This record gives sequence, structure tokens and C-alpha cells, in this order.
Amino acid sequence: MQHDIDAGTAGLDGLLNPPLSRRGFVMTSLMSGLTLATTRVEAQVIHTDASGVTAGEVTIPAGDGPMPAYRAVPEGAGPFPIVLVIEEIFGVHDYIKDICRRLAKAGYCAVAPELYARQGDLSTMTDVKQIVRDVISKTPDTQWIADLDATASWAATSAKGDPARLGVMGWCRGGRGAWLYAAHRRDLKAAVAWYGPIGGEPSAIQPRTAGDVAGEINAPLLALYGGADTGIPVASVEAARDAAKAAGRSVELVVYPDAPHGFHADYRLSYRKEAAEDGWRRALAFLKANGLG
Repeated sequence: MQHDIDAGTAGLDGLLNPPLSRRGFVMTSLMSGLTLATTRVEAQVIHTDASGVTAGEVTIPAGDGPMPAYRAVPEGAGPFPIVLVIEEIFGVHDYIKDICRRLAKAGYCAVAPELYARQGDLSTMTDVKQIVRDVISKTPDTQWIADLDATASWAATSAKGDPARLGVMGWCRGGRGAWLYAAHRRDLKAAVAWYGPIGGEPSAIQPRTAGDVAGEINAPLLALYGGADTGIPVASVEAARDAAKAAGRSVELVVYPDAPHGFHADYRLSYRKEAAEDGWRRALAFLKANGLG
């Protein structure tokens, strides 16, 4: 699998910088419950049990130590297609864990690594601005991309995952990650981006946006966005789709006209049941249609 990882870096000059020195892990285990950093409903709307799946916290060997993660995989021999789950900015909390179980129930080996474990303890943070300033903006793209590569390798060797059937799905900031990871991995079969930012202000450690790499994606991408998202203009997503199409790449864009940002997050007031359920059905059908059946 190393060959595929190396090959996946081609064409990403400006995204993959020389290796940066890594810091120790601040979070050595995942948070319990839901994030403290956003207004929540009383409880999650959806709770998926673990019957028929093996689910729980694991540690994944990263370049500088064990990285906490959550994995859910169907019972049975496998191998099962792998879906890398990229969290929102709030960490791998109960909502993200539930998504992994939902995917496992659908037949996938789903793994969500805590990609911000080195930058801060998200379980204690209550201020969204602090998370963005102290954690998100200080996490190099090279770091989380390498961590996803490590997660894919671990899933194939330790979690009954099939390395020949690899996909990625991300929410919010993780939706941006789905675009960038699709431009990184040549062996990726499919990507699903739930309302991931398309633009943004580049920095030395985050030099390219999702829009910048739209024409370089290596796998079909399903883009699920809200028409009432005040932070992501639909026109910017349409421009990314068009750039991909012009480069011979495939982006399927679905816009839910009345849905705000975070419409799939069933623990928040932004949740929109109809859009979330339709998007989930489309996401599963998209994975299967693109070699992850």
C-alpha cells in the first residue's frame, strides 16, 4: 500500500510541504459524550447500537505515537470496504462515533481518527472561536493527510478492511478534508463532502483550499451542501464542481435549498431531518456505485 500512498502525492505541489516537526499528543483518548462547544438539542436524534458490529475506541500507530480513533466494523470475516471518517472541528465525539456505527451497519469498516489530538484537548473546549484559532488553524494539512494514510493502512491490517476499496467521508471542516484527500490518494474510490468549506484564507501550513484542488481529485466526489448555509456560497461549490468537470473529474453536487450549515448534525439545532436522511441515502448509494459495495 505504500506505493499507492507515495503515488497519491503527485500533482499536489503547494499542498504537501516539507515535513513539519510534530508535537506530542495532547489527547491520548477520545472524548465522552457530545461536544461542549456548540448549542445542542437535548440528545442525539439518532442513536445506532452496536449489534452486529464491533465498535469502540482504538489506537492507531502514527509517526510520533499512538493516535486515538474510533472504529466500527461488521462482524464476520471481511474484508470490508474502508471509509475514513473525517470529523467536524469538534472532535471525535458521540455523533461521529454514531456515524461510524451507521456505516458499519451498512457493511463498511469505518474509522474516525482524532486528527486534532496534537493541537489541543477538544473535550474541554467550549468556545468555537478558540477551537478555530488554537486548534484548526494550527493543524498542518500535511499532518492530517499523513494521519489518514496511517489510518487506511491500519484499517487494512488490523480492522478487516479492504485496501482495494477505500473511501472517505467528511463533515464541515472534514468536508474540506474530503476534497483535499481525494486530490491526494490516487487509489481512492469515492469521496463524500458534507458542507465542507470551498474557499478560505491560505496559510503556510494550509496552503490550498478545496476549490484549489477541485480539478485534481482522483475519485468521484459527492458534494452535499445547504442552500441556506451563510458561510459557504452555493456559487463557490458550483465553481468547484465546474472546475472538476473541466479537468475531466467527477463531482455530483446536491444542494438542499432550505438547509443551513450542519444540517446532518442531529445533536444540533441546525439539524434538518429530511435533508439529512436524503443526503445519507445518497451517500451510501454513491459509495456502492463507485466500487465500495
